[in-house]
Amino acid sequence: MTVRNLGLKVENVAKGKADWYIYTDLCKGCGLCMVKCPKKCLSWSNEVGLYQTPMVHPVADECIACGTCALVCPDSAIRVEKK
Repeated sequence: MTVRNLGLKVENVAKGKADWYIYTDLCKGCGLCMVKCPKKCLSWSNEVGLYQTPMVHPVADECIACGTCALVCPDSAIRVEKK
């Protein structure tokens, strides 16, 4: 069985130190990641997620790639991949 997650990739966040991913078929747009982000660098996207609610995306220049958003996401919809 192959599971394919569709999503958005934001390259070179945190001054090129990481890539940031959010998966469309997992994100329900709860906003918990926005609340818990220490830099408050997440904003609503024009893309929609699982329940046709807006997803989030980082402001690449402000993100520090700490991974807090990925840790608090109840649906594991966010991944921060450090380079």
